[in-house]
Amino acid sequence: MVVYEPPSGSTMTSQAPHRMLSGKQSHGQTKTHNMVPLILLLNREVRGAKLEIPNILTGQASQARKGEDFTFIKLDCQRRQGDEFSTFGVFAIFDGHNGVAAAIYSKENLLNDVMCAIPPGLGRDEWLVALPRALVAGFVKADKEFRKQGETSGTTVTFVVVDGLTVTVASVGDSRCILDSYDGVVSTLTEDHRLEVNEAERERVTASGGEVSRLSTVGGAEIGPLRCWPGGLCLSRSIGDTDVGEFIVPVPFVKQIKLPATGGRLILASDGVWDSLSSERAAKCCRGLTAELAARQIVKEALRTKGLRDDTTCLVVDVIAPVKFSVPADKKESGILKALKFRKRSQQLRTRPGTAHVDFGKVVELFEEGSARLSERLTSEPEIFGDQGLFNCAICQTNLSVSEGISLRAGSFFSVSASPWEGPFLCPSCKLKKDAMEGKLTLHGVEVA
Repeated sequence: MVVYEPPSGSTMTSQAPHRMLSGKQSHGQTKTHNMVPLILLLNREVRGAKLEIPNILTGQASQARKGEDFTFIKLDCQRRQGDEFSTFGVFAIFDGHNGVAAAIYSKENLLNDVMCAIPPGLGRDEWLVALPRALVAGFVKADKEFRKQGETSGTTVTFVVVDGLTVTVASVGDSRCILDSYDGVVSTLTEDHRLEVNEAERERVTASGGEVSRLSTVGGAEIGPLRCWPGGLCLSRSIGDTDVGEFIVPVPFVKQIKLPATGGRLILASDGVWDSLSSERAAKCCRGLTAELAARQIVKEALRTKGLRDDTTCLVVDVIAPVKFSVPADKKESGILKALKFRKRSQQLRTRPGTAHVDFGKVVELFEEGSARLSERLTSEPEIFGDQGLFNCAICQTNLSVSEGISLRAGSFFSVSASPWEGPFLCPSCKLKKDAMEGKLTLHGVEVA
């Protein structure tokens, strides 16, 4: 069980206005303006007749070709041991390539790496605000530690944390997570890091020293999707891939949203599904089914469309908001009955007396960031992380002495820069990794201009 110590109690405020989620994505852009303050939403939930604690049902299905897809489901994570109201769930898909080592390592270690990057003693609201930065640190740490094993495989990761009605998604690669809301709106919560479709990532890779091109035949004709060289990988972000340049980075795209009181359905799947089905088609083909049957139906639909060309894996997570009405204590609802009541419960919530102040049908975007630069991703929310970076590396959490810490903002402790003591700080090895990912080092660790 993942346990995290609870609140000490400070709160954060913001004057940012509401912003509703749309399915349109930006590539590598920061979206922190015009968003709803998380503390405001959480306070509304506390006053909102305990609508914050949803039921969660899951289902998964897979058809293997190479056997390199893995799933992860953990429903009993807790920030405070023994407190059921501090429980949150974690769900993930790992799509390995060139072997399974990176996928298995990430499945076994990534959650712990993320949790270790969150300072102790935070209340739930602060914990959720700190989570996006912790996801970045956890992904980079997992990549760094895996590379020490000498394996060359890599993996995509789609990693979802569900805490009440707040959903936080982090992803590298081309697996995907979508949200199917009760009003039928389908939203994409991840960003594809395929070089073929992501122009911003192509520009980043080439700026960092990589080459992007297609395979060339003997006659000079180019075939297949765009790849980066050396290595020939079609992706620009992953965990692992030690035989490829450092410009293939493990820094995730992160998005955090607040579900409406009616809940919603999350669909995570590997590219075996998304190469065959659009997000809308995947969501539509399984509506009205339980989570387990929905996952099976999506995989079946993908195979019917293009056949088994790749590992095809789907994980469905239904977040079902509870409704306050009397049910006999000895009467148990089956999963299928709960699923069939999805839309009925939505209507009940909309018409309950005293709930006119709640906007049940809207998904609210809280946070989105896709930059691959650690200097932009790890320097956010300093008031939450406090002085943690003064004593620990912001990535690997190694204890630092004064002579070891190197500021993300201003170089080493002995730098003549304006703010050499301003954290967060990195250990020397994590600083080298950061510089390599940003194209500031050659493969031999020599600094370049």
